[in-house]
Amino acid sequence: MSKGVTPRSQDYARWYTDVVQKAELADYGPVKGTMVIRPYGYSIWEALREAFDMRFKATGHVNAYFPMLIPKSFLSREAAHVKGFAKECAVVTHTRLMADPDGNGVVVDPDSKLEEELIIRPTSETIIWHMYKQWINSYRDLPILINQWANIVRWELRTRLFLRTSEFLWQEGHTAHATSQEAQEETERMIEVYREVVEDEMALPVIVGRKTEAEKFAGAVDTFTIEAMMGDRRALQCGTSHYLGQNFARAFEVTFRTQDNDQEYVYATSWGVSTRLVGAMVMAHGDDKGLRLPPRVAPIQVVIVPIFRDESRDRVLQTATSLTDGLQKVTVRVKLDDRDTVSPGFKFNDWEMKGVPVRLEIGPRDVEQGVAVVVRRDTGEKQSLPLDQLAAKLPALLEEIQTSLYQQAVDFRAEHTQRPGNWEAFKTLMKAGGFARCGWDGDPETEAAIKAETKATIRCIPLDENPSGLKCVYSGQPAKYEVVLARAY
Repeated sequence: MSKGVTPRSQDYARWYTDVVQKAELADYGPVKGTMVIRPYGYSIWEALREAFDMRFKATGHVNAYFPMLIPKSFLSREAAHVKGFAKECAVVTHTRLMADPDGNGVVVDPDSKLEEELIIRPTSETIIWHMYKQWINSYRDLPILINQWANIVRWELRTRLFLRTSEFLWQEGHTAHATSQEAQEETERMIEVYREVVEDEMALPVIVGRKTEAEKFAGAVDTFTIEAMMGDRRALQCGTSHYLGQNFARAFEVTFRTQDNDQEYVYATSWGVSTRLVGAMVMAHGDDKGLRLPPRVAPIQVVIVPIFRDESRDRVLQTATSLTDGLQKVTVRVKLDDRDTVSPGFKFNDWEMKGVPVRLEIGPRDVEQGVAVVVRRDTGEKQSLPLDQLAAKLPALLEEIQTSLYQQAVDFRAEHTQRPGNWEAFKTLMKAGGFARCGWDGDPETEAAIKAETKATIRCIPLDENPSGLKCVYSGQPAKYEVVLARAY
Protein backbone atom coordinates (compact mmCIF):
# COMPACT_ATOMS: atom_id res chain seq x y z
CA MET A 1 0.00 0.00 0.00
CA SER A 2 1.28 3.44 -0.91
CA LYS A 3 1.93 5.86 1.89
CA GLY A 4 -1.06 8.05 2.67
CA VAL A 5 -3.57 6.03 0.63
CA THR A 6 -6.49 4.48 2.49
CA PRO A 7 -6.78 0.74 1.71
CA ARG A 8 -9.67 -0.11 -0.60
CA SER A 9 -10.90 -2.74 1.83
CA GLN A 10 -11.07 -0.17 4.63
CA ASP A 11 -12.87 2.71 2.91
CA TYR A 12 -13.35 2.48 -0.85
CA ALA A 13 -14.66 6.04 -1.25
CA ARG A 14 -11.71 7.47 0.68
CA TRP A 15 -9.29 5.28 -1.30
CA TYR A 16 -10.70 6.65 -4.54
CA THR A 17 -10.30 10.28 -3.48
CA ASP A 18 -6.79 9.62 -2.14
CA VAL A 19 -5.68 8.10 -5.43
CA VAL A 20 -7.22 10.83 -7.60
CA GLN A 21 -5.43 13.50 -5.59
CA LYS A 22 -2.11 11.76 -4.96
CA ALA A 23 -1.80 10.63 -8.58
CA GLU A 24 -2.33 14.30 -9.48
CA LEU A 25 -5.38 13.66 -11.63
CA ALA A 26 -7.56 16.38 -10.10
CA ASP A 27 -8.16 18.54 -7.05
CA TYR A 28 -11.09 20.38 -5.54
CA GLY A 29 -12.00 23.77 -7.01
CA PRO A 30 -12.83 26.82 -4.87
CA VAL A 31 -16.55 26.55 -5.68
CA LYS A 32 -18.24 23.64 -3.92
CA GLY A 33 -18.71 20.71 -6.26
CA THR A 34 -16.18 21.83 -8.87
CA MET A 35 -12.83 20.27 -9.70
CA VAL A 36 -9.55 21.32 -11.23
CA ILE A 37 -8.31 18.71 -13.70
CA ARG A 38 -4.54 18.62 -13.34
CA PRO A 39 -2.22 18.08 -16.33
CA TYR A 40 -1.78 14.33 -15.76
CA GLY A 41 -5.53 13.79 -15.48
CA TYR A 42 -6.17 16.03 -18.47
CA SER A 43 -3.69 14.02 -20.54
CA ILE A 44 -5.79 10.91 -19.91
CA TRP A 45 -8.92 12.81 -20.97
CA GLU A 46 -7.10 13.98 -24.11
CA ALA A 47 -6.24 10.37 -25.00
CA LEU A 48 -9.88 9.37 -24.60
CA ARG A 49 -11.07 12.42 -26.52
CA GLU A 50 -8.77 11.59 -29.43
CA ALA A 51 -9.96 7.96 -29.48
CA PHE A 52 -13.60 9.06 -29.60
CA ASP A 53 -13.06 11.96 -31.99
CA MET A 54 -11.27 9.79 -34.54
CA ARG A 55 -14.24 7.40 -34.58
CA PHE A 56 -16.81 10.19 -34.72
CA LYS A 57 -15.17 11.64 -37.80
CA ALA A 58 -14.81 8.20 -39.37
CA THR A 59 -18.60 7.80 -39.10
CA GLY A 60 -19.25 11.12 -40.82
CA HIS A 61 -19.61 13.47 -37.86
CA VAL A 62 -18.14 16.98 -37.65
CA ASN A 63 -17.34 19.15 -34.65
CA ALA A 64 -18.97 22.49 -33.87
CA TYR A 65 -19.50 24.72 -30.85
CA PHE A 66 -22.68 26.25 -29.41
CA PRO A 67 -23.10 28.91 -26.68
CA MET A 68 -23.14 27.85 -23.06
CA LEU A 69 -25.83 30.44 -22.15
CA ILE A 70 -29.36 29.31 -23.01
CA PRO A 71 -32.50 31.51 -22.74
CA LYS A 72 -34.75 30.14 -19.99
CA SER A 73 -37.70 30.05 -22.41
CA PHE A 74 -35.91 27.41 -24.50
CA LEU A 75 -36.06 24.91 -21.65
CA SER A 76 -39.79 25.47 -21.29
CA ARG A 77 -40.53 24.12 -24.76
CA GLU A 78 -39.87 20.44 -24.07
CA ALA A 79 -41.72 19.56 -20.87
CA ALA A 80 -40.13 16.18 -20.11
CA HIS A 81 -36.67 17.57 -20.81
CA VAL A 82 -36.98 20.57 -18.49
CA LYS A 83 -38.47 18.41 -15.74
CA GLY A 84 -35.42 16.19 -15.86
CA PHE A 85 -32.93 19.05 -15.42
CA ALA A 86 -34.86 21.81 -13.61
CA LYS A 87 -33.38 21.11 -10.17
CA GLU A 88 -29.81 21.09 -11.50
CA CYS A 89 -29.78 24.34 -13.48
CA ALA A 90 -27.49 27.27 -12.70
CA VAL A 91 -29.22 30.57 -13.56
CA VAL A 92 -27.67 33.89 -14.66
CA THR A 93 -29.83 36.84 -13.58
CA HIS A 94 -27.58 39.93 -13.92
CA THR A 95 -24.90 41.12 -16.35
CA ARG A 96 -22.44 43.08 -14.22
CA LEU A 97 -20.96 43.94 -10.83
CA MET A 98 -20.34 47.29 -9.19
CA ALA A 99 -18.25 48.60 -6.31
CA ASP A 100 -20.04 48.15 -2.99
CA PRO A 101 -21.09 51.63 -1.76
CA ASP A 102 -20.09 50.49 1.73
CA GLY A 103 -16.58 49.70 0.52
CA ASN A 104 -16.87 45.92 0.91
CA GLY A 105 -15.56 44.74 -2.45
CA VAL A 106 -18.14 44.30 -5.20
CA VAL A 107 -21.88 43.61 -5.37
CA VAL A 108 -24.33 42.80 -8.13
CA ASP A 109 -25.49 45.93 -9.92
CA PRO A 110 -29.31 45.88 -9.43
CA ASP A 111 -29.78 47.88 -12.64
CA SER A 112 -28.23 45.06 -14.71
CA LYS A 113 -31.02 42.55 -14.17
CA LEU A 114 -31.76 40.56 -17.33
CA GLU A 115 -35.21 40.69 -18.87
CA GLU A 116 -34.97 36.91 -19.35
CA GLU A 117 -32.75 34.75 -17.16
CA LEU A 118 -30.11 32.63 -18.84
CA ILE A 119 -29.37 28.99 -18.04
CA ILE A 120 -25.78 27.69 -18.08
CA ARG A 121 -26.16 24.59 -20.24
CA PRO A 122 -26.94 21.37 -18.40
CA THR A 123 -27.05 19.83 -21.92
CA SER A 124 -27.46 21.49 -25.30
CA GLU A 125 -30.50 19.97 -27.02
CA THR A 126 -32.59 23.14 -26.74
CA ILE A 127 -30.11 25.64 -28.14
CA ILE A 128 -28.95 23.25 -30.85
CA TRP A 129 -32.50 22.60 -32.03
CA HIS A 130 -33.14 26.33 -32.06
CA MET A 131 -30.29 26.58 -34.56
CA TYR A 132 -31.34 23.51 -36.53
CA LYS A 133 -34.67 25.22 -37.20
CA GLN A 134 -32.73 27.91 -39.06
CA TRP A 135 -30.58 25.44 -40.98
CA ILE A 136 -33.10 22.78 -42.03
CA ASN A 137 -35.64 23.38 -44.78
CA SER A 138 -35.49 20.40 -47.12
CA TYR A 139 -34.54 16.72 -47.13
CA ARG A 140 -31.42 17.92 -48.94
CA ASP A 141 -30.26 19.53 -45.67
CA LEU A 142 -30.33 16.16 -43.87
CA PRO A 143 -28.76 14.41 -42.15
CA ILE A 144 -26.92 16.83 -39.85
CA LEU A 145 -24.25 14.98 -37.87
CA ILE A 146 -22.72 17.40 -35.34
CA ASN A 147 -20.66 16.75 -32.23
CA GLN A 148 -19.61 19.28 -29.62
CA TRP A 149 -16.75 19.09 -27.10
CA ALA A 150 -17.77 21.35 -24.23
CA ASN A 151 -18.27 21.89 -20.53
CA ILE A 152 -21.56 21.34 -18.69
CA VAL A 153 -22.95 22.68 -15.40
CA ARG A 154 -25.37 20.64 -13.30
CA TRP A 155 -25.79 21.82 -9.75
CA GLU A 156 -25.16 18.55 -7.89
CA LEU A 157 -25.75 18.20 -4.16
CA ARG A 158 -23.42 15.24 -3.59
CA THR A 159 -20.24 15.38 -5.61
CA ARG A 160 -17.16 13.22 -6.13
CA LEU A 161 -14.12 14.06 -8.27
CA PHE A 162 -14.69 13.01 -11.90
CA LEU A 163 -17.75 10.89 -11.10
CA ARG A 164 -20.21 13.66 -10.27
CA THR A 165 -19.20 17.31 -10.23
CA SER A 166 -21.10 20.55 -10.74
CA GLU A 167 -19.05 21.27 -13.84
CA PHE A 168 -17.53 18.64 -16.09
CA LEU A 169 -16.19 18.12 -19.59
CA TRP A 170 -17.90 15.98 -22.18
CA GLN A 171 -18.84 15.51 -25.79
CA GLU A 172 -22.44 15.68 -26.93
CA GLY A 173 -23.52 14.54 -30.36
CA HIS A 174 -26.75 15.93 -31.83
CA THR A 175 -27.99 14.60 -35.14
CA ALA A 176 -31.02 15.31 -37.33
CA HIS A 177 -32.51 12.82 -39.79
CA ALA A 178 -35.25 12.47 -42.36
CA THR A 179 -36.56 9.11 -41.14
CA SER A 180 -37.10 7.31 -37.86
CA GLN A 181 -35.13 4.30 -39.09
CA GLU A 182 -32.12 6.43 -39.93
CA ALA A 183 -32.18 8.08 -36.48
CA GLN A 184 -32.54 4.76 -34.68
CA GLU A 185 -29.63 3.32 -36.64
CA GLU A 186 -27.56 6.36 -35.63
CA THR A 187 -28.47 5.82 -31.96
CA GLU A 188 -27.29 2.21 -32.09
CA ARG A 189 -24.19 3.08 -34.14
CA MET A 190 -22.96 5.55 -31.52
CA ILE A 191 -23.51 3.29 -28.51
CA GLU A 192 -21.36 0.76 -30.39
CA VAL A 193 -18.65 3.44 -30.83
CA TYR A 194 -18.76 4.02 -27.07
CA ARG A 195 -18.52 0.31 -26.35
CA GLU A 196 -15.53 -0.02 -28.66
CA VAL A 197 -13.55 2.81 -27.07
CA VAL A 198 -14.31 1.84 -23.47
CA GLU A 199 -13.47 -1.82 -24.02
CA ASP A 200 -10.60 -1.52 -26.51
CA GLU A 201 -8.87 1.62 -25.22
CA MET A 202 -9.83 1.68 -21.52
CA ALA A 203 -9.72 -2.13 -21.09
CA LEU A 204 -13.08 -1.94 -19.33
CA PRO A 205 -15.80 -4.49 -20.23
CA VAL A 206 -19.33 -3.13 -20.46
CA ILE A 207 -22.88 -4.39 -20.82
CA VAL A 208 -24.81 -2.75 -23.65
CA GLY A 209 -28.54 -2.35 -23.20
CA ARG A 210 -31.62 -0.15 -23.14
CA LYS A 211 -32.80 1.94 -20.22
CA THR A 212 -36.26 1.51 -18.72
CA GLU A 213 -38.84 4.30 -18.95
CA ALA A 214 -37.91 5.42 -15.43
CA GLU A 215 -34.17 5.52 -16.16
CA LYS A 216 -34.06 6.90 -19.71
CA PHE A 217 -32.93 10.41 -20.66
CA ALA A 218 -35.48 13.18 -20.09
CA GLY A 219 -37.21 13.80 -23.42
CA ALA A 220 -36.00 10.62 -25.15
CA VAL A 221 -38.07 7.91 -26.79
CA ASP A 222 -35.35 5.36 -26.11
CA THR A 223 -31.98 5.41 -24.35
CA PHE A 224 -29.13 2.96 -24.88
CA THR A 225 -26.38 2.67 -22.27
CA ILE A 226 -23.05 0.98 -21.52
CA GLU A 227 -22.73 -0.17 -17.90
CA ALA A 228 -19.48 -1.22 -16.21
CA MET A 229 -18.65 -2.80 -12.86
CA MET A 230 -16.32 -0.87 -10.58
CA GLY A 231 -13.87 -2.31 -8.03
CA ASP A 232 -16.43 -2.11 -5.22
CA ARG A 233 -18.91 -4.11 -7.36
CA ARG A 234 -21.15 -1.11 -8.03
CA ALA A 235 -22.28 -0.11 -11.50
CA LEU A 236 -21.23 3.00 -13.37
CA GLN A 237 -23.04 4.33 -16.44
CA CYS A 238 -20.20 5.09 -18.86
CA GLY A 239 -22.07 6.50 -21.84
CA THR A 240 -25.56 6.91 -23.28
CA SER A 241 -27.10 7.30 -26.73
CA HIS A 242 -30.66 8.58 -27.11
CA TYR A 243 -33.26 8.22 -29.82
CA LEU A 244 -35.30 11.40 -29.44
CA GLY A 245 -37.92 10.71 -32.09
CA GLN A 246 -39.59 13.95 -33.15
CA ASN A 247 -39.93 15.35 -29.61
CA PHE A 248 -37.42 18.19 -29.95
CA ALA A 249 -38.36 18.88 -33.55
CA ARG A 250 -41.98 19.39 -32.48
CA ALA A 251 -40.95 21.54 -29.50
CA PHE A 252 -38.85 23.80 -31.73
CA GLU A 253 -41.02 23.44 -34.86
CA VAL A 254 -38.23 21.99 -36.98
CA THR A 255 -39.76 20.60 -40.16
CA PHE A 256 -38.44 19.74 -43.59
CA ARG A 257 -39.91 19.28 -47.03
CA THR A 258 -39.74 15.63 -48.08
CA GLN A 259 -38.98 14.27 -51.53
CA ASP A 260 -42.75 13.89 -51.97
CA ASN A 261 -43.13 17.62 -51.21
CA ASP A 262 -44.76 17.03 -47.80
CA GLN A 263 -43.83 18.80 -44.55
CA GLU A 264 -42.58 16.51 -41.78
CA TYR A 265 -40.90 16.90 -38.42
CA VAL A 266 -37.22 15.95 -38.22
CA TYR A 267 -36.07 12.87 -36.29
CA ALA A 268 -33.26 13.32 -33.76
CA THR A 269 -30.59 11.65 -31.65
CA SER A 270 -28.21 12.80 -28.95
CA TRP A 271 -25.34 10.94 -27.27
CA GLY A 272 -22.57 11.72 -24.80
CA VAL A 273 -19.67 10.61 -22.62
CA SER A 274 -17.86 12.68 -20.03
CA THR A 275 -14.79 12.99 -17.82
CA ARG A 276 -16.41 10.46 -15.48
CA LEU A 277 -14.61 7.89 -17.67
CA VAL A 278 -11.35 8.95 -16.02
CA GLY A 279 -12.90 8.07 -12.66
CA ALA A 280 -14.12 4.78 -14.10
CA MET A 281 -10.54 3.75 -14.93
CA VAL A 282 -9.40 4.61 -11.41
CA MET A 283 -12.12 2.51 -9.80
CA ALA A 284 -12.05 -0.41 -12.23
CA HIS A 285 -8.28 -0.94 -12.47
CA GLY A 286 -6.73 0.76 -9.41
CA ASP A 287 -5.25 -1.00 -6.38
CA ASP A 288 -3.81 0.01 -3.01
CA LYS A 289 -0.66 1.32 -4.73
CA GLY A 290 -2.69 3.71 -6.89
CA LEU A 291 -3.61 3.74 -10.56
CA ARG A 292 -3.09 0.97 -13.08
CA LEU A 293 -3.52 2.61 -16.45
CA PRO A 294 -4.22 0.74 -19.69
CA PRO A 295 -1.24 1.42 -21.98
CA ARG A 296 -3.36 2.75 -24.86
CA VAL A 297 -4.55 5.74 -22.83
CA ALA A 298 -1.63 6.13 -20.41
CA PRO A 299 0.09 9.53 -20.84
CA ILE A 300 3.37 7.77 -20.04
CA GLN A 301 3.65 4.13 -21.07
CA VAL A 302 7.21 3.48 -19.87
CA VAL A 303 9.19 5.30 -17.19
CA ILE A 304 12.97 4.85 -16.98
CA VAL A 305 14.47 5.16 -13.50
CA PRO A 306 18.29 5.38 -13.51
CA ILE A 307 19.94 4.20 -10.29
CA PHE A 308 23.44 5.52 -9.65
CA ARG A 309 26.01 6.91 -7.28
CA ASP A 310 28.17 9.90 -8.10
CA GLU A 311 30.90 7.92 -9.83
CA SER A 312 28.46 6.04 -12.09
CA ARG A 313 26.04 8.90 -12.74
CA ASP A 314 27.19 9.92 -16.21
CA ARG A 315 27.53 6.37 -17.50
CA VAL A 316 24.05 5.32 -16.30
CA LEU A 317 22.38 8.51 -17.50
CA GLN A 318 24.01 8.21 -20.91
CA THR A 319 22.61 4.69 -21.30
CA ALA A 320 19.19 5.74 -20.02
CA THR A 321 19.07 8.69 -22.42
CA SER A 322 20.03 6.50 -25.35
CA LEU A 323 17.30 4.02 -24.39
CA THR A 324 14.76 6.85 -24.14
CA ASP A 325 15.61 8.00 -27.66
CA GLY A 326 15.30 4.47 -29.00
CA LEU A 327 11.85 3.92 -27.47
CA GLN A 328 10.57 7.24 -28.76
CA LYS A 329 11.51 6.14 -32.28
CA VAL A 330 9.12 3.16 -31.98
CA THR A 331 6.39 5.56 -30.72
CA VAL A 332 6.46 4.41 -27.11
CA ARG A 333 5.46 7.26 -24.77
CA VAL A 334 8.48 7.22 -22.47
CA LYS A 335 9.67 9.38 -19.57
CA LEU A 336 13.23 9.50 -18.22
CA ASP A 337 13.04 10.31 -14.52
CA ASP A 338 16.48 11.84 -13.92
CA ARG A 339 15.52 13.83 -10.81
CA ASP A 340 18.42 14.20 -8.37
CA THR A 341 16.23 15.47 -5.53
CA VAL A 342 14.46 12.20 -4.65
CA SER A 343 15.53 8.60 -4.14
CA PRO A 344 14.89 5.71 -6.56
CA GLY A 345 12.47 4.24 -4.01
CA PHE A 346 10.45 7.46 -4.01
CA LYS A 347 10.37 7.37 -7.80
CA PHE A 348 9.15 3.76 -7.81
CA ASN A 349 6.24 4.63 -5.50
CA ASP A 350 5.49 7.84 -7.41
CA TRP A 351 5.17 6.12 -10.79
CA GLU A 352 3.27 3.19 -9.33
CA MET A 353 0.80 5.70 -7.89
CA LYS A 354 0.42 7.25 -11.36
CA GLY A 355 -0.19 3.87 -12.92
CA VAL A 356 2.58 3.89 -15.54
CA PRO A 357 2.31 0.43 -17.19
CA VAL A 358 6.06 -0.37 -17.33
CA ARG A 359 9.03 0.75 -15.25
CA LEU A 360 12.60 0.22 -16.43
CA GLU A 361 15.32 0.23 -13.77
CA ILE A 362 18.93 0.76 -14.90
CA GLY A 363 21.89 0.72 -12.53
CA PRO A 364 25.67 0.50 -13.01
CA ARG A 365 25.66 -3.29 -13.01
CA ASP A 366 22.80 -3.34 -15.53
CA VAL A 367 24.83 -1.08 -17.82
CA GLU A 368 27.81 -3.43 -17.58
CA GLN A 369 25.61 -6.43 -18.39
CA GLY A 370 23.69 -4.61 -21.11
CA VAL A 371 20.28 -5.21 -19.49
CA ALA A 372 17.46 -3.37 -17.74
CA VAL A 373 15.01 -4.58 -15.10
CA VAL A 374 11.47 -4.44 -16.51
CA VAL A 375 8.63 -4.13 -13.97
CA ARG A 376 4.98 -4.52 -14.95
CA ARG A 377 2.51 -2.32 -13.06
CA ASP A 378 -0.44 -4.65 -13.67
CA THR A 379 1.12 -7.73 -12.05
CA GLY A 380 4.31 -6.50 -10.35
CA GLU A 381 6.27 -9.09 -12.35
CA LYS A 382 9.98 -8.32 -12.87
CA GLN A 383 12.36 -9.56 -15.54
CA SER A 384 15.71 -8.55 -17.01
CA LEU A 385 15.83 -7.88 -20.73
CA PRO A 386 18.75 -6.95 -22.98
CA LEU A 387 18.90 -3.22 -23.72
CA ASP A 388 19.18 -3.81 -27.43
CA GLN A 389 15.92 -5.81 -27.45
CA LEU A 390 13.72 -3.38 -25.52
CA ALA A 391 12.64 -1.29 -28.51
CA ALA A 392 11.42 -4.45 -30.22
CA LYS A 393 9.83 -6.13 -27.19
CA LEU A 394 8.18 -3.31 -25.22
CA PRO A 395 5.38 -2.52 -27.71
CA ALA A 396 4.28 -6.17 -27.53
CA LEU A 397 4.56 -6.12 -23.73
CA LEU A 398 2.34 -3.03 -23.57
CA GLU A 399 -0.31 -4.81 -25.64
CA GLU A 400 -0.03 -7.80 -23.31
CA ILE A 401 -0.66 -5.52 -20.32
CA GLN A 402 -3.65 -3.96 -22.11
CA THR A 403 -5.14 -7.42 -22.65
CA SER A 404 -4.32 -8.49 -19.09
CA LEU A 405 -6.13 -5.53 -17.53
CA TYR A 406 -9.20 -6.17 -19.67
CA GLN A 407 -9.26 -9.87 -18.79
CA GLN A 408 -8.86 -9.11 -15.07
CA ALA A 409 -11.89 -6.80 -15.29
CA VAL A 410 -13.90 -9.42 -17.22
CA ASP A 411 -13.06 -12.09 -14.62
CA PHE A 412 -13.92 -9.73 -11.74
CA ARG A 413 -17.31 -8.94 -13.26
CA ALA A 414 -18.06 -12.61 -13.90
CA GLU A 415 -17.13 -13.49 -10.32
CA HIS A 416 -19.57 -10.91 -8.96
CA THR A 417 -22.49 -11.41 -11.36
CA GLN A 418 -25.20 -13.78 -10.17
CA ARG A 419 -28.65 -14.95 -11.24
CA PRO A 420 -30.62 -14.86 -7.98
CA GLY A 421 -33.64 -17.13 -8.07
CA ASN A 422 -35.69 -15.36 -5.43
CA TRP A 423 -36.12 -12.06 -3.60
CA GLU A 424 -34.11 -13.05 -0.51
CA ALA A 425 -31.12 -14.11 -2.62
CA PHE A 426 -31.38 -10.85 -4.54
CA LYS A 427 -31.34 -8.74 -1.37
CA THR A 428 -28.31 -10.65 -0.08
CA LEU A 429 -26.45 -9.98 -3.34
CA MET A 430 -27.28 -6.27 -3.29
CA LYS A 431 -25.97 -5.95 0.27
CA ALA A 432 -22.69 -7.63 -0.71
CA GLY A 433 -22.46 -5.79 -4.02
CA GLY A 434 -22.54 -7.11 -7.55
CA PHE A 435 -24.67 -7.43 -10.67
CA ALA A 436 -27.89 -9.42 -10.73
CA ARG A 437 -29.16 -10.73 -14.05
CA CYS A 438 -32.75 -11.67 -13.41
CA GLY A 439 -36.35 -11.37 -14.52
CA TRP A 440 -38.54 -8.26 -14.28
CA ASP A 441 -42.26 -8.23 -14.92
CA GLY A 442 -42.07 -4.85 -16.69
CA ASP A 443 -44.22 -3.07 -14.10
CA PRO A 444 -42.85 0.41 -13.12
CA GLU A 445 -44.23 -0.14 -9.62
CA THR A 446 -42.11 -3.26 -9.25
CA GLU A 447 -39.06 -1.30 -10.43
CA ALA A 448 -39.77 1.45 -7.89
CA ALA A 449 -40.29 -1.06 -5.07
CA ILE A 450 -36.97 -2.79 -5.79
CA LYS A 451 -35.19 0.57 -5.67
CA ALA A 452 -36.95 1.63 -2.46
CA GLU A 453 -36.12 -1.59 -0.62
CA THR A 454 -32.55 -2.21 -1.84
CA LYS A 455 -31.32 1.05 -3.50
CA ALA A 456 -30.65 -1.07 -6.59
CA THR A 457 -31.76 0.17 -10.00
CA ILE A 458 -32.31 -1.51 -13.32
CA ARG A 459 -29.10 -0.56 -15.05
CA CYS A 460 -30.30 -1.81 -18.42
CA ILE A 461 -32.24 -4.37 -20.41
CA PRO A 462 -29.27 -6.10 -22.09
CA LEU A 463 -29.31 -6.39 -25.87
CA ASP A 464 -28.72 -10.13 -25.42
CA GLU A 465 -31.57 -10.55 -22.94
CA ASN A 466 -33.58 -13.78 -22.85
CA PRO A 467 -36.58 -13.62 -20.48
CA SER A 468 -37.91 -17.00 -21.61
CA GLY A 469 -38.78 -19.10 -18.57
CA LEU A 470 -37.75 -16.41 -16.09
CA LYS A 471 -39.92 -15.07 -13.29
CA CYS A 472 -39.70 -11.55 -11.84
CA VAL A 473 -37.28 -11.55 -8.93
CA TYR A 474 -39.62 -9.30 -6.94
CA SER A 475 -43.21 -10.20 -7.86
CA GLY A 476 -42.75 -13.80 -8.96
CA GLN A 477 -44.82 -13.10 -12.07
CA PRO A 478 -43.63 -14.22 -15.53
CA ALA A 479 -40.78 -11.97 -16.63
CA LYS A 480 -41.30 -9.58 -19.51
CA TYR A 481 -37.59 -8.71 -19.59
CA GLU A 482 -34.26 -10.02 -18.40
CA VAL A 483 -32.49 -7.08 -16.74
CA VAL A 484 -29.25 -6.15 -15.00
CA LEU A 485 -29.80 -4.75 -11.52
CA ALA A 486 -27.15 -3.20 -9.27
CA ARG A 487 -26.45 -0.39 -6.89
CA ALA A 488 -24.79 2.34 -8.88
CA TYR A 489 -22.90 5.63 -8.81
